[in-house]
Amino acid sequence: MREVNGKHIVVLGAARSGIAAAKLLKRKGAIVFVSEKTSQADKRIEAQILKDEKIEFEFGGHSEKIYQSDLAVLSPGIPSSTEEILQFQRIGIPLFSELEIASWFCTANLIAVTGSNGKTTTTTLLGALLQTRWPDAVVAGNIGIPLSQQVDQSLPDTWGVVEVSSFQLEFIDSFHPKIVILLNLSPNHLDRYEDYKAYTHAKLGILKNISAMDYVIGNRDDPLIYEAVKRAGARKYYFSSTDGAAQAGLSQDNLILNGIKLISLEKIALKGIHNYMNCMAAVLAAEIAGISRDTMKEILSGFSGVEHRLEKAGCVNEITFINDSKSTTVESLRVALMSFKQPIHLIAGGRDKGGDFSELAGLIKEKVSSIQIIGEARNKIIKSWQTVLDNSSISMPATLDEAVHAAYGQANAGDIVLFSPACASFDMFRNYEERGKTFKALVNALKEENEKKNK
Repeated sequence: MREVNGKHIVVLGAARSGIAAAKLLKRKGAIVFVSEKTSQADKRIEAQILKDEKIEFEFGGHSEKIYQSDLAVLSPGIPSSTEEILQFQRIGIPLFSELEIASWFCTANLIAVTGSNGKTTTTTLLGALLQTRWPDAVVAGNIGIPLSQQVDQSLPDTWGVVEVSSFQLEFIDSFHPKIVILLNLSPNHLDRYEDYKAYTHAKLGILKNISAMDYVIGNRDDPLIYEAVKRAGARKYYFSSTDGAAQAGLSQDNLILNGIKLISLEKIALKGIHNYMNCMAAVLAAEIAGISRDTMKEILSGFSGVEHRLEKAGCVNEITFINDSKSTTVESLRVALMSFKQPIHLIAGGRDKGGDFSELAGLIKEKVSSIQIIGEARNKIIKSWQTVLDNSSISMPATLDEAVHAAYGQANAGDIVLFSPACASFDMFRNYEERGKTFKALVNALKEENEKKNK
């Protein structure tokens, strides 16, 4: 634990993680100042929280006061190339992520989950497993609950799990999980990173402080992860869909754990090879943490997934609507498309993160009957896919509401309307949660409209 009592600490960014870090640091005796570029009018709730906590703040821009500090805590949404960050570095003020700060005060053994896809599902599943033994086990991080918000409930000799993003890893120093899970790597956040190599370098920074007494659980089927795990100075475990030598794998429609059948795939509530891989990673970590196999089987048979990830949003006239708002990458859209055998009417688009949509052209041609493209990335997406679909199958509605109605109009009984944006939400929504909730509300409204017509 680092001593922060009496230290002047600036927190840049008044979103969830910034507010949580500020409150934690104040409780630990720091003199905290929060600085946010967004206007106070747009951050009324956050401003009131800071007032109630008696934490000094400024909104509408960063003043010179931010440099009158002993250290700075950064919101993950602030790129390292911004002038404020560069100035901190020039004058020698240490920079840390909220994850790093929180880890100073977290006494539980932490399992850190990272990867390009599947992080939230794996983290939530692992949290459900851990909480069967430790009801107050920490389940936090990029999942939507800052680790700073939960450290006070962490206890020695217990386990917790934290979802970790590449942004959070850019400014870690001593962050040291007991178990690291590396799920997969695919191009992501190329709007922020110079290239894919820079992105993977940030992701693999999670291994920075790993030791011989720690554990690394890696995807044997991912070449980059396999090589990174081989180099790691820790105890190594692998999961794989194809390699029978891995500690977790598949055999004859069963999930195998350390050479012994754990559960049949039929009994696992989550479906799809991507989800079986998430389950493998989770049970490997759970076994290290001391969770019994009977408990694993019980949780795996009842855990149906997380909100906004391939979530059934409703059914109208035998047309099923799927909310996959958490899909913010090309790879996550690929996984979504592979999850259904029925004809798909796709709603995609948003703010481009630098992905190569043309990689999916063949899959789009094979699986998709019509496409509604929304948001800032619409022209890029159309250019990538228009050669594989008839122009009459592609449209660009102005709003998500229009897209839902248009997709419904194209679909037939038994079809799927899949909302899997493959883009960030920030052009039209505050976050993917708001985007997903909006989609579900629109589906419910459509269902009510249909019921009224049929009365």
